[in-house]
Amino acid sequence: MILNSKIPEGPLEQKWENYKKTAKLVNPANRKKLDIIVVGTGLAGSSVAASLGEMGYNVKSFCFQDSARRAHSVAAQGGVNAAKNYKNDGDSVYRMFVDTLKGGDFRAREANVYRMAECSLNLIDQAVAQGVPFGREYGGYLNNRSFGGVQVSRTFYARGQTGQQLLLGAYQALMRLVGKKSIQLFTRHEMLDLVIIDGKARGIIVRNLDTGEIERHAAHAVVLATGGYGKIYYLSTLAMGCNGSAIWRAHKKGALMASPSWIQVHPTSLPQSGDYQSKLTLMSESLRNDGRIWVPLKENETRPPNEIPENERDYYLERRYPAFGNLAPRDISSRAAKERIDAGFGIGPLKNAVYLDFSKAIKEQGKEKIAEKYGNLFDMYLKITGYDAYQEPMMISPSAHFSMGGLWVDYELMTTIPGLFALGEANFADHGANRLGANSLLQASVDGYFIAPYTIANYLSQEIHTGKISTDGVEFEKAENHIKQQVEGFININGTKTVDHFHKTLGKLLYDYCGLTRNEKGLQFAIKEIKKLKQEFYRDVKVSGKAEAMNADLEKAGRVADYFEIGELMCYDALTRNESCGAHFREEFQTADGEALRNDDEFQFISAWAWKGENNEPELIKEPLIFEEIQPTVRSYK
Repeated sequence: MILNSKIPEGPLEQKWENYKKTAKLVNPANRKKLDIIVVGTGLAGSSVAASLGEMGYNVKSFCFQDSARRAHSVAAQGGVNAAKNYKNDGDSVYRMFVDTLKGGDFRAREANVYRMAECSLNLIDQAVAQGVPFGREYGGYLNNRSFGGVQVSRTFYARGQTGQQLLLGAYQALMRLVGKKSIQLFTRHEMLDLVIIDGKARGIIVRNLDTGEIERHAAHAVVLATGGYGKIYYLSTLAMGCNGSAIWRAHKKGALMASPSWIQVHPTSLPQSGDYQSKLTLMSESLRNDGRIWVPLKENETRPPNEIPENERDYYLERRYPAFGNLAPRDISSRAAKERIDAGFGIGPLKNAVYLDFSKAIKEQGKEKIAEKYGNLFDMYLKITGYDAYQEPMMISPSAHFSMGGLWVDYELMTTIPGLFALGEANFADHGANRLGANSLLQASVDGYFIAPYTIANYLSQEIHTGKISTDGVEFEKAENHIKQQVEGFININGTKTVDHFHKTLGKLLYDYCGLTRNEKGLQFAIKEIKKLKQEFYRDVKVSGKAEAMNADLEKAGRVADYFEIGELMCYDALTRNESCGAHFREEFQTADGEALRNDDEFQFISAWAWKGENNEPELIKEPLIFEEIQPTVRSYK
């Protein structure tokens, strides 16, 4: 298979404009004849559903939560990037393009990255018009802060609740159209399969999570905006319900999966405090603007942090990366923390954390100013840990967070299945091997508001005469029967071990061997162990309850079954990439001082994977990365 990314002709800064000039349109009268399914109601899902509904298409929106506004975009804290240059500090669309491409370790397409930076200018105006309460300066101008991997202030924020506020804007737009009957909203419905007719995506099979009923839904195009699969590690910053099943089921129907091993580990999470935990808590990266990260110079230090003098502290990010200091990118900051912890300098009850210290900022700016910037985050830290971060340093630790990998999409955000689009974190498109902070909300919003409405229309212009898609065909029947068999199969195993037992075991296996660092021996071991664990799961998992009723155990079982296969593919992907880039750090490929050693001669491509059937190795298909505007350089933040 040869992958066609469909990048438009012309200079980089004109590609998106050229695309829009030539894209085919659907007139308002014909839009009423076309049905679109959108799975997911996060920032990408709500924004694209609202945009398409406003345009006059018939839209069905699905989410497994009890309300569309409970999608996980709500959890994003620190901000959203836009190259507005309000601080007059040298920012521009081009600068943001370079920062993002470099931050992703030159493993993303130039055209996609530039388009995201270009569209960022419109997003802030859109959000303000929706009522998003961005932070403002005294004179009323929108304020900015900086994030890791950049040297300008381009991050717009609403205290530590930016994701929630942006989602509320998109949610309001969505619900307005639900009220107008332009969008049908199906909450508590989980997509379990994709239906393909004559090679095109034509619908989905869903399970009503309240009744257990299996339903068929048809459309002329399907949009997946279902987020990432970082919860595969079990302990992560993601909510318990987050999963990768929607994109994985589409993958098994023919949509390629790209760069699955590129999983971001966030450097500022609260550390694990015991085996009882089911998730970890994210603390916004924005805290690194004023907080200084350090560990004691003495191994196994037992003194409280305020009793350790300055000359016995190691501000290791400032030491190793003086140009960026505490705002070094996430992948580098996370690995540096792990290195110090593994070397015996970790702090806290389990010696698995580092300090994030605000004493200098409070002394210079005053407690009131710090509270104005981060007050809700400090309050959250106090409620969870019992410690007052105004009085002593926070304890933070790296934690699994974001999936740069996802379904392979072209410039139009369409997968290798015609009519199936993937938006936001569900695709692989914009972040390369490492996402810069505050770019996830940007990508999700830009995909939904400004890109997909053009590209989906271009596709649907060929579907005007197709007519209504029926759910009575053999393809829908076959897909529904397959799901019913799978559901009943889980119930009938009737083993002795819980679904959570298998999820925890898989998560630890992946974190140890395909986490912050990887090596060939460990990855080969992990693949064998995942296969064994999967066999044990299908032999000994206990799923209580019935299929035809509300059954949280059954929901988890399907998601964990998919995680075995996703985890195996993650390891294959990491094993075949003999280099270190971004979040993928192969121990065999590093510089003398422990930095990532990229190999552009052999690995300047996107790894796209095809499903070849149960118990068969996946097929690797390469999309070469061609850099015309800037040439890849050694990624240094020193």
